[in-house]
Amino acid sequence: MRRAASLFLTLLFLATTLPVFAQESDSPGSDDDSGPLESDWSVVQTPMYNRGDQIFGISLGIILPLFFVGDSGTLDNNVSLGGTGTLSYDYFFSSRFAVGGEISGMFSSTLGENMLYIVPIGIRATYQFTLYSFEFPLTLAAGVAPQKYLDRGYFGMYIKPSAGVFWRFNSDWSFGLNTTWWYVPQWTSNKEENVHGNFLTITVGARYHF
Repeated sequence: MRRAASLFLTLLFLATTLPVFAQESDSPGSDDDSGPLESDWSVVQTPMYNRGDQIFGISLGIILPLFFVGDSGTLDNNVSLGGTGTLSYDYFFSSRFAVGGEISGMFSSTLGENMLYIVPIGIRATYQFTLYSFEFPLTLAAGVAPQKYLDRGYFGMYIKPSAGVFWRFNSDWSFGLNTTWWYVPQWTSNKEENVHGNFLTITVGARYHF
């Protein structure tokens, strides 16, 4: 009986310990063709912008008078090359779309050596593409545009589509170029005196991200 009991205990011990050794042989250090598991985090890309991100921008450059159209057709261009600057603010509602406001200013002399001043103030919407460290904002702005020439003033409107390219220097700053089309009409009670002004600006800018 003692021999039978000893044999039974030996078989029971082997039955309980062999599966443990089998599991250890299948550990990651063993020769297994399946290889280690690979993480999927490497394919996850974090967007450069998120909802709530904001930009404060400043730009300076030149403004070119393109052409002026009246009731009778294209008018003589008596405005020369001038200067312009813009302060802007944008709030992102998604990784690509932002809404904000801006205030601009321009000055340009005429053939009579007088100065024309325009100060557009309005709202803007921006859709922006990103590629690596580069940002490509497409913006449409509209608002009011007080104008002054000699002792005459005019309170009108403006529309400004623009496109730019900026390089993201670090998490706080980006720098780049921007080109903008200014449409600045003057509508009066006399249709023959209506003027549709068209300008083009080329500016360098800096944007602070927060």
